[in-house]
Amino acid sequence: MGFAEKADCPVVIIADIDKGGVFAHLYGTLALLSESEQSRVKGFVINRFRGDVKLLEPGLQWLEEKTGKPVLGVLPYLHGLHLEAEDAVISHQHVEDGQRVLKVAVPILTRTSNHTDFDPLRLHPEVDVHFVGKGQSIPECDLVIIPGTKNTRTDLEFLKENGWDQDILRHLRYGGKLMGICGGYQMLGKAVHDPDGIEGIAGSSDALGLLDLETTMIREKTLTRVSGVMQLPGQDPVPVTGYEIHAGVTKGPALNQPLIRLDQEVDGVMSDDGQIFGAYLHGVFEEPDACTAILKWAGLKEASRIDYHLLREEGINRMADAIEENLDMRRIFELCGVQQSGNAP
Repeated sequence: MGFAEKADCPVVIIADIDKGGVFAHLYGTLALLSESEQSRVKGFVINRFRGDVKLLEPGLQWLEEKTGKPVLGVLPYLHGLHLEAEDAVISHQHVEDGQRVLKVAVPILTRTSNHTDFDPLRLHPEVDVHFVGKGQSIPECDLVIIPGTKNTRTDLEFLKENGWDQDILRHLRYGGKLMGICGGYQMLGKAVHDPDGIEGIAGSSDALGLLDLETTMIREKTLTRVSGVMQLPGQDPVPVTGYEIHAGVTKGPALNQPLIRLDQEVDGVMSDDGQIFGAYLHGVFEEPDACTAILKWAGLKEASRIDYHLLREEGINRMADAIEENLDMRRIFELCGVQQSGNAP
């Protein structure tokens, strides 16, 4: 509400009925606001309702009478809906019993970033993604992926404190594959240096020592969308797209044979034994052929080709259709000061 006060804009309160107590949630939230904040609230929306909305109408009438605020609509529960989470880990996943799957483990760091990197894997019918939390051991799996992080040295220490470095070494001894993305890629090298204290206290940290490279943090941050070609050992070249967002510069002999050739640079390193793959590229699993190639490298020889971009657009369109059909869009547009054409709903 502080933002709404600062921006001087109207507010709609949305509550998830699937969690229960929706009327107490809406009524109580409004009651706890200051008078100026209450005046900004122009209505309510109830989300994720299962069943016949007519059964809810007495409650909606009660809420409007008690608060003097309109209910602008009730959105249905959309089964199987995929929308990207902005900054959270979505752990639920459905895998058919008896289906041949590639088991992927992702240790969750204290400052894990770009969680959406793993959405294409979670939605893949032949991949079982397991997120490993603090105090848990990395389970037996085919592929371990160390994710990106907002603070490489701090999360490198966190990884070691949880014993995940030893879990990873055991995983490699048993022939498993290991991948690092962005900050996770930096951890695979020999050391991470931060002489200017870009991410915290200045200094250097010994990394996992699995690739012959080192990373130095610099003030100028790389932030760019890229496209190019990736060629994993023994496979044909495939198109790849994504983005880079990092503060480090990585150098070392391991980069002499890059796996990914982008518009203006190269990326991607693999160990001599073919077990370890590191790259700065976020979104690498979103390109269907690139995802299939990495899954094949990790052990899924006959991976289905999944069009993640299509799945994402379908989810957005489903949500947009539900909003248009179930909310009072005319009133909402009026709250936003948007002029509608005569044919608008």
